Amino acid sequence: MLAGGVGGSRFVRGVREECARRWPDGEGGTEASVTVVVNTGDDIWLSGVRLMPDFDSLLYSLAGVNDTERGWGRAGETERVAAELREWGVGWPWFTLGDLDLGTHLARTAWLREGLTPSQITERLQQRWPLGVRLLPATDTEVDTHVRVADPEASDPEASDAETRGKREMHFQEWWTRYHATLPALAFRQQNIADARPAPGVAEAIADADLVLVAPSNPVVSIGTILAVPGMREALAATTAPVVGVSPIIGGKVVRGMADACLPAIGVETSAEAVGRHYGFRRDGGLLDAWLVDETDAAAAGSLTADGLLAASAPLWMHDLDRSADLAGAAIDLGTAGRSA
Repeated sequence: MLAGGVGGSRFVRGVREECARRWPDGEGGTEASVTVVVNTGDDIWLSGVRLMPDFDSLLYSLAGVNDTERGWGRAGETERVAAELREWGVGWPWFTLGDLDLGTHLARTAWLREGLTPSQITERLQQRWPLGVRLLPATDTEVDTHVRVADPEASDPEASDAETRGKREMHFQEWWTRYHATLPALAFRQQNIADARPAPGVAEAIADADLVLVAPSNPVVSIGTILAVPGMREALAATTAPVVGVSPIIGGKVVRGMADACLPAIGVETSAEAVGRHYGFRRDGGLLDAWLVDETDAAAAGSLTADGLLAASAPLWMHDLDRSADLAGAAIDLGTAGRSA
């Protein structure tokens, strides 16, 4: 799977559950193995520590230690250290690090300073809990996403050209968390992306897969960042596995997050059909062999099918684990249909 954070974690948990139901303990000589390629574009250095928000969301969710009420972070979290950091004027006062979560970031940063790579560290972090899933960072290169925004108050009085006046750039986390994506995004840029390569094990996992699933994560800053890593699209184009995407848009609205604030920056409307066409048909050099949309977007499935992309509709809302597993089952079945075709 290719996945982002909170929304992606719900889908990944559904896939894990559905695989356990279909192939319990290798029954019939078959055992399911699930690998997730995780977006790293949301990562950031803050208060002297390295944060990997999407990876940590998946880690906590799969381990069953996540805060289900807030939808992010650890259950039973406290924020005493964050309060103390604010008193010292360190970090961002609007970006709170929980104490348990901070423990993860401190461990990660300590290992980075010892010379371990992000891949080695993520493998070490996963040994603490039985996840039933293997998590791989998309790349070991720091590809933090920055957003260029329209902000009239940020006009540089010394700017001599219209290209820079009324615009500024900030880390994605500031745009997302502090401004809640209210400043219009003009462009997204991943630092060091030209020098990045898929992390160890990523290309091999894609090549060896029986099925590749694209989670209903943000198409621009989550899935888009994964696909932007040089060599990633080539690996997906070369795999013999069907590539099935699940729409993050239901009835013209985002399932979770603020993808509708990101899509206009790349010229894509907020609809299930538009995102499917944005990913493109693999036969034409795009990403997808099949596209799963919600029942309310059945017309979009029909339109895409008429143009030669295998598409189907199913309930996409992941209100609980059973419905997440049902969605995963629909995606798996669509991939099986694609392989048979």
